[in-house]
Amino acid sequence: MGRGKPYLVGTQEFAALYGVKEQMPRQWVHRGSLAPETAIVVSGQMYWPLGFAVEFGKTGRGKTLDEDVLARLEREQGPGWMPAARDELPPIVGQTEIVELFHLPSQPTLVMAIESGRFAAADWRLGGSGGLWLLDTVLGAVAELQEKARTLPWEPDPEVVKSLREGRYAGPGAVVLPRGQGAKK
Repeated sequence: MGRGKPYLVGTQEFAALYGVKEQMPRQWVHRGSLAPETAIVVSGQMYWPLGFAVEFGKTGRGKTLDEDVLARLEREQGPGWMPAARDELPPIVGQTEIVELFHLPSQPTLVMAIESGRFAAADWRLGGSGGLWLLDTVLGAVAELQEKARTLPWEPDPEVVKSLREGRYAGPGAVVLPRGQGAKK
């Protein structure tokens, strides 16, 4: 992928682009003005292609895009490109999917590997995430993970890889879980 990674936004970045509170993108989804199908779900959270988020305000919704925030997001994410639709995105994983990919005993196992520098650096550090990776970044680091391993085999499950690549992954992290009062019902 010679053009770098695709630019993404989570709810915090989406809100910042339009100068609204962080919960507003979630409310837009809940109210139907922002279709959930426009986002990808990674580790139970929604993320949008930056190009889609930029166009969102131009469709008669009365939202004004903050160009300074847009420039900052592009700078922070480094060299990349601006996809307009979720279908343009390559497979992206978070910690929940990585735990499933390697059948790790727990998420803290992965967190320790990340914090100790034994795991590939995250491709994105978007608000609210524990890091997001291109699936290819993770798979490209398998040999090094295995070499540095103390006890874990770090062997990716080929079925999980296939389901992520084909966009049919339905394992842990594949749905947005209710939060707050909704989680108690």
